[in-house]
Amino acid sequence: MPKSILFFLLPVLASAQPTVAPTSEPVGSPRGENVGGYNILNSFETGYRWRAVDGNLGKYRSDVNFGNGIRLLGSQFRVNSREGQGRYFDELLLSTQGIGADPYQFANLRLEKNRLYRYEMLWRQNEYFNPALTVSFGQHRMDTSRTFQDHDFTLLPQSAIKFFVGYTRNSQSGPALTTMQLFESRGDEFVLFQDVQRRRNEFRLGTEVSLGAYKLNVLHTWDRFQEDSRVNFGSDTAGNNPTDATTLRSFRGAEPYQGNSPYWRIVLFRNTKRFSMNARYVNVSGNRDFLFDETATGTDRLGGARNRQVLVAGSGRRPVVSGSLNLALTPNDRLTVTNQTAFHNTRIDGDATYRELNNAVGSGSIRDFRFLGIRNITNLSDVTYTVAKPLSLYGGYHFSDRRIISVEGQTFSDFTDSLRYEQTNKVHSGLAGVRLRPVKPLTLQLDGEIGRADRPFFTISDRNYHAFNARARYRARELTVSALARTFYNTNSTSLFAHSARSRQYSFDVSWSRSAAFGIDAGYSKLHLDTATGLAYFAGGRLIDSDRSLYISNLHSGHLGIRTALWKRVDLYAGYSIVKDTGDGRPNLNAITTVVPAFTIAQTFPVSFQSPQARVSVRLRDNLRFNVGYQFYGYREDFFQLTYQNYRAHTGYSSLLWSF
Repeated sequence: MPKSILFFLLPVLASAQPTVAPTSEPVGSPRGENVGGYNILNSFETGYRWRAVDGNLGKYRSDVNFGNGIRLLGSQFRVNSREGQGRYFDELLLSTQGIGADPYQFANLRLEKNRLYRYEMLWRQNEYFNPALTVSFGQHRMDTSRTFQDHDFTLLPQSAIKFFVGYTRNSQSGPALTTMQLFESRGDEFVLFQDVQRRRNEFRLGTEVSLGAYKLNVLHTWDRFQEDSRVNFGSDTAGNNPTDATTLRSFRGAEPYQGNSPYWRIVLFRNTKRFSMNARYVNVSGNRDFLFDETATGTDRLGGARNRQVLVAGSGRRPVVSGSLNLALTPNDRLTVTNQTAFHNTRIDGDATYRELNNAVGSGSIRDFRFLGIRNITNLSDVTYTVAKPLSLYGGYHFSDRRIISVEGQTFSDFTDSLRYEQTNKVHSGLAGVRLRPVKPLTLQLDGEIGRADRPFFTISDRNYHAFNARARYRARELTVSALARTFYNTNSTSLFAHSARSRQYSFDVSWSRSAAFGIDAGYSKLHLDTATGLAYFAGGRLIDSDRSLYISNLHSGHLGIRTALWKRVDLYAGYSIVKDTGDGRPNLNAITTVVPAFTIAQTFPVSFQSPQARVSVRLRDNLRFNVGYQFYGYREDFFQLTYQNYRAHTGYSSLLWSF
């Protein structure tokens, strides 16, 4: 995993744990109430959230973002026909979470009439705040709201011929800040306001036909994406460097573009005891039109008046064709043979015309053409054989062939240039494994893989690699214990650099439920990652190609949860989770030297994120509970010897959960 991805995902992985609210304890009669020919169950939890943050509020909002106020923390309303023969519907289910002002809101609706129709709706809204790092003087920010909704309607859901209609919408809107350098490579930077407006709409229509052991599923989708974000600036400013002569008087920028990706998907299934088949074909006809229109007025670094206009327009096409055939043969109860053949082809081509108008020197025009074609063929063959009831053997051979073609063309005035590149890469890998069950509660699984690639595309791509996995699971009555060990080593030498990457992962989980009134769940995992590769860059006017990068990460994560019931009316839950990257443990970052000193402190990223929580739920009546909870979030980073992103946040809630 690249270190940049690991760094940015760390707080996301930590904050993805279940929050202390809403309350998970049951309320009301588990059998519900009978009204006419229906059975009704419902529950609502309404309460107040609070927070207190010490440290970087922006980083807290990008990780957690819970605030103060009254919320409908959660609700569930379920109606089922008692005999399965309701007049208008047989099942109605509505569940919500965080409705009111939570940053993560959710609603789900399901309505079904047996053998006639089924309707499902999923709605989500996420408030996304990104203060970014303190690059560009903290002038890159985003505070947007993203709304998702999915609607699916099925006619005759239990019949041999069924029909589908669906709609999906994904929209993002809100303010953002960005910076732009004007009017030349040595010019100044200016802060610009952006109104983010992005929308995606998808319409679906399909059918499924069942005939004996076969099923044919056909779906046609119309997918459209639009962006109408605009950047505006309307007052004089000296920019980030007030000592130079560069100023900005007015700025207007628009980058509207829209794309359509209609596609067909055809799937054929066959499933019997001895033979299964899955054939899939997908065809996407993607295209996009775009326009970049920018006007800026002001003065350059020498004080000269500037009035620059830039116009870029073009279109792109991206047809995609893919297909796969999966076969599974089970001639007897001991032997299973599977084979998968897949084909994927993506072509991206288009042209754009760039025009820049400077009122002082006139205009120029450049036309660019790009083509990128990626074709990939894979074949996976696997065999599983049960030697005896507690012992199974597994083996396989995987092959892939990928070809990439790139064409770049450019026309400037009467000059035309075109460059074509092509490269193929073949990967062969062999797999073997064993599954053993020495005693009934215990299952052991060991497997390994060795792979070789002849011409990897990138220095960090897999070339000579091997992997080993070991799993163990013990389950007996109230106790479940599982453990995992995984390693992956890869080396890739090219004409410029030698690259190696090694990862090792260890984890275990324990779950013990003594009774309905007491249970413990705990787990720990460690992920070690180290990569060594060369660096090439320009510094001091010369090319540096003898430098190296050594990145080391030791990511530890653990969780512990305890639930118990006291005096038959009080339910208590306490939990703790932590994610911590200790880096390589170097007390001195100068242990590894590079030509550029700034690179030295970017070899490791020690950070930590922890969150203890506790919740008490008191049953006042059979249909009424009082709940109170507390959760702490603590984020700390120790690289760069800076603490500007650290924070400590105290959050909590109190609520009433009732059923009526």
